[in-house]
Amino acid sequence: MNANPLALFWEGFTIESYTQIDSQSLLIRLQPAADCLPCCSGCSQHTLAVHDTSIRRVRERDLFHYRVWLEVPVRRVRCVACGPRLEQIRWLSGRQRLTVGMIHWVESLVRLMPVQHVAQLLGLHWHTVKAIDHRRLTREVIEPDRRRLRRLIMDEFALFKGHRYATVVINADTQQVLWVGEGRSRAAVRPFFEWLGPEACARIEAVAMDMNTALDLEVQHHCPQACVVYDLFHVVAKFGREVIDRVRVDQANQLRHDKSGRQVIKRSRWLLLRNKDNLRDEQALKLDELLQANQPLMTVYVLKDQLKELWYAPSEEDARKRWKDWFRLALSSGLPSVQQFARRLKRYLNGIVASARYRMHTSVLEGMNNKIKVIKRMAYGYRDNDYFFLKIKAAFPGKVR
Repeated sequence: MNANPLALFWEGFTIESYTQIDSQSLLIRLQPAADCLPCCSGCSQHTLAVHDTSIRRVRERDLFHYRVWLEVPVRRVRCVACGPRLEQIRWLSGRQRLTVGMIHWVESLVRLMPVQHVAQLLGLHWHTVKAIDHRRLTREVIEPDRRRLRRLIMDEFALFKGHRYATVVINADTQQVLWVGEGRSRAAVRPFFEWLGPEACARIEAVAMDMNTALDLEVQHHCPQACVVYDLFHVVAKFGREVIDRVRVDQANQLRHDKSGRQVIKRSRWLLLRNKDNLRDEQALKLDELLQANQPLMTVYVLKDQLKELWYAPSEEDARKRWKDWFRLALSSGLPSVQQFARRLKRYLNGIVASARYRMHTSVLEGMNNKIKVIKRMAYGYRDNDYFFLKIKAAFPGKVR
């Protein structure tokens, strides 16, 4: 049995001596074990011939409150097959200044904590911790099988302040993040389709997205047979911003001399935008009173509810019938903002009707975007987009089908 049990941690070496550097640091000097021949790192063959020896100081995992450093005599062997090569040390990979155990400990901590916090906890430079985590992510992120892709979901999220965005693409069937890229223009998303390749593009059946013309055109260019499906949430949200808000402001402006009535309408934004099923009893009562007192607001509120019904049609034929009814009501409403929105929306009719055939939406991706925001906030933002995008891919590896 080994007289010093600590030597069991470092295969092929024994402890020569140890020194307390200061109140928080411990230096352990190792020496090659007499009964263990050095091994070539190239061919893994043992050899007696040692070319030279160099002393390397490396960091080991902490022991109690001590930060542990090792002085390791690393030999360069003269291998018959490979020539001069560093010896193979299983617990010290390559030319690393950290042991394998220390690297694994950093990898475990950085899954739970920001890089800066791990660096402060272990007394390492944050660049070192980030490099370890980057290598881990590169190793663990699984390359998706492009041959099995059939349906995609595309959306954007805020990358930085100042209207800087990134586009994310997921597999609609497994919810695996396939690709993340900075920007939301055609040129920004083109690398995804180039990565996908012509054969995989030809197999794509449907792509769900918001009414982003750039994404739409790029999908049609690379996947002409794919059906574009526009998301309910984005269309209704657009109706709320461009129609309901406009009508509400116009109605409030007409009540300049009625301050109390004007304030009621001005403060009704969230009542008009939220689903009635999500309102409390007192909020639902206020909404009913508001709609009964103001005909234009009643009109746009009813049109909003009927617009949602397009996405719940049992067939494309029924969806087109519902569209004709809604379009006729919108044009006959007498409200310019409603009429203008309806005419613009008509250009996107095929993507709306397609939701009857492909029950796809971006709400799953919206939920994923919330987690992306948490990842970004934990690190107080990322300066390296490649690293940030790897974090996102690792967070959403997809479900097993």
